[in-house]
Amino acid sequence: MDHSNDSRTFKLAAVDLGATSGRVILGGIEDGVLRMKHVARFPNTPLALLEATGETRISVLDGDAGSAEGLYWNIQSLYAAVQDGLREAARFAPGLTSIGIDSWAVDYGLLRKGRLVGSPHHYRDERTARGVELVHSRVAATELYERNGLQHLDFNTVFQLAVESETGFLDLADEVLLIPDLLAYWLTGRSYAEMTNASTTGLLSVTTRAWDTELLDELGLKRDLLPPLLRSGEVIGHITDATARRLGADHSVQVTAVGSHDTASAVVAVPFASKRSAYISSGTWSLVGLELDEPVLSGAALEANFTNEGGVDDTVRFLKNVSGLWLLSESMRHWQAGSNDAQRSADLQTLLADAAAVKFHYEVFDPADARFVPPGDMPSRIAEWYTEHGLRPPESPAEVVRCILESLAEAYASTIDAAEALAGMTVDTVHVVGGGSQNALLCQLTANRTSRPVIAGPVEATAIGNLLIQARTMGLVEEDASLSDLREIVRRSFPVTKYLPVTT
Repeated sequence: MDHSNDSRTFKLAAVDLGATSGRVILGGIEDGVLRMKHVARFPNTPLALLEATGETRISVLDGDAGSAEGLYWNIQSLYAAVQDGLREAARFAPGLTSIGIDSWAVDYGLLRKGRLVGSPHHYRDERTARGVELVHSRVAATELYERNGLQHLDFNTVFQLAVESETGFLDLADEVLLIPDLLAYWLTGRSYAEMTNASTTGLLSVTTRAWDTELLDELGLKRDLLPPLLRSGEVIGHITDATARRLGADHSVQVTAVGSHDTASAVVAVPFASKRSAYISSGTWSLVGLELDEPVLSGAALEANFTNEGGVDDTVRFLKNVSGLWLLSESMRHWQAGSNDAQRSADLQTLLADAAAVKFHYEVFDPADARFVPPGDMPSRIAEWYTEHGLRPPESPAEVVRCILESLAEAYASTIDAAEALAGMTVDTVHVVGGGSQNALLCQLTANRTSRPVIAGPVEATAIGNLLIQARTMGLVEEDASLSDLREIVRRSFPVTKYLPVTT
């Protein structure tokens, strides 16, 4: 990762925020190669509002979300960590010229006269089911899909805002900013909505890529709640003088709109072997799909629950959200917090090696089952699924891990097959980027179950895509560089690993 220690190389800073952690990574182009340097990594821990002895208190989430009154993002703490990371970036690279921010989708902050109203809800908060009822009572699911092209997820922004509206909380706000746009606002004082993340809200027209004002009217949402739209690659603004002083940076540093939905940035960095390649952006979630020029809005696509999200340079991310390494990380968290000494001390690499040695004779389970969405005791929930289906559940942690990875690989295979059929194309290669590309067992099982070669890497795809869009905007690469040109830089800069299908 840390390819260079020459501070003059680094002109760009990527703020990459995931659902469990965040980081700040410096980048620069040197001899046609992208150089990167980690300068900060920090946890992103949700907060649960819990009932305790008749009073409410804020507590770091630990255990099942079912015991929580509400689940929130600790956004002030996250922003403080981002500032600390950017301060370190400016210290190491005095020539810093641009900052780009990406994060998970759908969640937002409510503002009134520029000030945050309350804490942003976490998309795993259980209130979202009510939002689905409210929206579908006014707009049928089929019509909603024709208008926004989105896969149905209970936590899509449109459903969350419907709940805010019913409770009256939305009346307190005069603006809604998605998480990366909120942080950019705090850095620059300018409020916009970057297009790729805006496309995940359910409030953006899939055909015009403008806010669907008629839909807002039908749902009783004020039009002026949503800020102006920006395309990735446009400049949001320069950091404020106060921000420059806090960061120890020059006030000329600008914040650039990148693919602010982390998957949009990750797809920029997929070194596609051909136009007939599928991708899996593998992290807490697995985003499995194709890069297309036009959306697929057929009834079959709706029934299969595929989404058409905006990509960088007017592309379409035709994909499906599949549960991801959340299942594994929550299982690890449960074991490490338990009373069993052997389980508590087991590390992931040892468990993966043991899982690879398991003689697999289980049925795969359904990772999309709703019981696996909230935090909590994932191994018990997996065992419960098997028991309910009249099957013997996995017993040891190694067996649980193997079942998780086999089930994910099977979900990937069925999703790719469906995408192939819906888009009318043949997929010959699968690219895995993100954290899951380091999981050799998962990559091999994916090759086996998809019956296609898997090309794994780069790991830091999201930060890479973030930095490359900044580089193009700042003139560090050709200003008219296409996505293909940017991906050629990825190929020159980062190694990949190839997995061929093995039949057993």
